[in-house]
Amino acid sequence: MSPDLPGPLRGAIEARLEGVSRRDLAERAARVSAAYRGGGGSAGVVLTPDDALAYALARLPATYAADMAAFSAAAEACPDFAPATLLDAGAGPGTASWAALEVWPQIEAALLLDESGPFLDLARILGEAGPPVLAGAERRRANLTAAQAQAWPRAELVVASYVLAEIPGPAQGALVDRLWDACEGLLVLVEPGTPAGYQRILAARTQLIAAGAALAGPCPHAQACPLTAPDWCHFVQRLPRSRDHRLAKGAEVPFEDEKFIWLAAARERVAVTPFAARVLSPPRQAKPGIDLKLCVETGALEHRFVPRRDKPAFAQARRLDWGDALNAKS
Repeated sequence: MSPDLPGPLRGAIEARLEGVSRRDLAERAARVSAAYRGGGGSAGVVLTPDDALAYALARLPATYAADMAAFSAAAEACPDFAPATLLDAGAGPGTASWAALEVWPQIEAALLLDESGPFLDLARILGEAGPPVLAGAERRRANLTAAQAQAWPRAELVVASYVLAEIPGPAQGALVDRLWDACEGLLVLVEPGTPAGYQRILAARTQLIAAGAALAGPCPHAQACPLTAPDWCHFVQRLPRSRDHRLAKGAEVPFEDEKFIWLAAARERVAVTPFAARVLSPPRQAKPGIDLKLCVETGALEHRFVPRRDKPAFAQARRLDWGDALNAKS
């Protein structure tokens, strides 16, 4: 599916930009970006409606693109999964909910949780331009790490996009437990594609496997991750930048490459289609053939060379991209 923002969402953001100083938004967006680069999150810099709008201009397109890539891959692994309910934890301006509705349009009810009032207000405004389920979604202020917090309503699809990065380390495990307790079908986590993001996903992976979850991706197995430092698992999604997006980012290139890492964990009732391997880096093509870096179903890391002279295998390998899954016959 396309990493581009849906037309209604793009139009709603553009409508909010009318009459707003681009210089001011760029300065606010720079503070948001600096916070992320420093390992922080949005809580300390998104304090007003204009801060939330600056975030949406600078970060929402890339987050949406990463969510679309992760959700599409999870849906491919669980083709019969058709959720009717959605819980978006740490929803921000509703980015992941928009992506989830694109991938699973049969969703009938959605609950968006976030501690930020400005984010939830913007999520409501943007959601009014979306499908009825998003326009009518419940949006609730909630501290995701509150020790005595009330149990969340259960949902068939639970998503937490770029959320663990904003949670103190000691509280991340408890949050993963709460997300899994609320999940009746599929839990999808998306994090920045950094070594730290990979470590957070790795910890959640171990925790969810121990809780009885079946992995729907990106891993083709439940064994220990075969990668060793300084290597780490992540993927990249390219997305276009609008003129306002470029101004907010202080960038001239008309596209952006968002690095991300994801994890999908399924309850027993969700059928997961097994696959043989996942492509872990851009395939390298040379005159003799194509080199593939694969995580395979046995739990191993495999470097596979596909020679050009093997025409059927070479033709198939040429169609592969970073992040693609290979079925058993590949």
